[in-house]
Amino acid sequence: MRTAGLTMNDVWAHRVLRERGVETYRLEGVVAELGVMVESLDLKHRGREENYRPYLHMTGELRSVTPAETLPFGISQVTYSPGQGERVDAFYEFDDQQLVVLAGKGYFTSGFTVPEQVTGIEWELPATADVLVLAPSKVQTEGDVPVVFTQIHGIGGLEIDLESSGYDLADYFADQSKNGVERAEAVVDARGLKSRSDAINPLFTEDELGLDTETKQVVGAPAPEAAPVADGMNARLRQIEAEIAAEREQYETERASTEGTTENLYRERVAAPLHKAEGQEVPSASSVPTREAQRDLNLDPDLEEEARRQEVKPVPSLDERKLQVAQRAADLDFGLDDEQSLGS
Repeated sequence: MRTAGLTMNDVWAHRVLRERGVETYRLEGVVAELGVMVESLDLKHRGREENYRPYLHMTGELRSVTPAETLPFGISQVTYSPGQGERVDAFYEFDDQQLVVLAGKGYFTSGFTVPEQVTGIEWELPATADVLVLAPSKVQTEGDVPVVFTQIHGIGGLEIDLESSGYDLADYFADQSKNGVERAEAVVDARGLKSRSDAINPLFTEDELGLDTETKQVVGAPAPEAAPVADGMNARLRQIEAEIAAEREQYETERASTEGTTENLYRERVAAPLHKAEGQEVPSASSVPTREAQRDLNLDPDLEEEARRQEVKPVPSLDERKLQVAQRAADLDFGLDDEQSLGS
């Protein structure tokens, strides 16, 4: 007996399982054949670890479930209306012998495609299923039949091959060994294709064969565009360096003019006194007597005595300068400590 079926994820299946006093039959792992309406068939390849082995990916819709043994109440097949069955995905694996056949039919050519005659028809695929049968009412009512719910194992990834399905799909592929173009040749660079013609083109032109007379010129000649590019890069680098230097100078100036910063304290308490001392140490040109003035001073004892009194003091040595800088730094540290103690 054939009967329409429902999927196990239907709301009525859960209600039947919860009801008490209802006669049901639940079967698990039932061996069956699926009737699948094949909608598409694509040639795919495995990963690198499997050496890119080809396989077929089939998609379709479940139309029937035929158990190997008759179900309770004489049910031999469960059918589904178009649009009511579950979606099916199956993967067909070729064996080594089939791969040899495919290679002989031009598998490595660009014209090798999946045959169209294997789609749009119903396939019979092996599978296992769980079945829930709801017995008809005990009251003899005309048209009362059992209700069947099914759940197919692995319906989203069925693995089939020649042995399990009985289909030798390698026979359905057309022979493209003579009509197709090899894939390695089909992806040749377009530049090579443009150079082909009926006549044989030489590998080297006449100008290229005359390189012996032009070797010295070619070796010593610089690239025509290298110099402008280098000059442009150098100019850009100099511009960037100038911008960075200007930004650094502006930053240092702002820090030195900001009261309380380290730069400001250094400029006011250390650098300014040092610059002032250096200005006093350098004698001016007017203070150095010339030979004529010295001769005049030697003639007049009073003028010579006055010159001695106005003589510039001796320039301090390097050790004396270091001592002055150390004293200034100590005064600066003492002033900072006083400010911190007052602030606390």
